[in-house]
Order: sequence, then C-alpha cells, then structure tokens
Amino acid sequence: MSDEDEESLRDLLVALQQEHRDLDSAIAALETAGPSDSLQIKRLKKKKLYLKDRISNVEDRMTPDIIA
Repeated sequence: MSDEDEESLRDLLVALQQEHRDLDSAIAALETAGPSDSLQIKRLKKKKLYLKDRISNVEDRMTPDIIA
C-alpha cells in the first residue's frame, strides 16, 4: 500500500471515528432529554452501528496481511 493510500485511509478513519463519537453524544442527549422520539434514537443507533462496521473495515484494510 502506498503512503498516499495509507494517509487517505487514516484520514477516513479519523473522520468516521469522530462521526461515531458525535452520534454517541447525540443519542445520549436525546435519551436524557426525557420523552423523546424513540424512532429517531433507533435510526441514530443504526447509523452508529453502520459507522462501527465501516471503521472496522478501514482498520482491516490498514493492517497488513500476515500469513502464518
């Protein structure tokens, strides 16, 4: 993998992790705000899981394959 590819993956990883943290904060705020829209919370949680999968995928792409 070239340095350029690795740097772009690293930038993508940072952006995805930040979005994941932002969603976590938004979900916590909605849950503590009292009676809120449960459908909205479910959608945010689903998006958060999607981001977690993308983060995992990017991390896997950054890790070199080692054949044991």
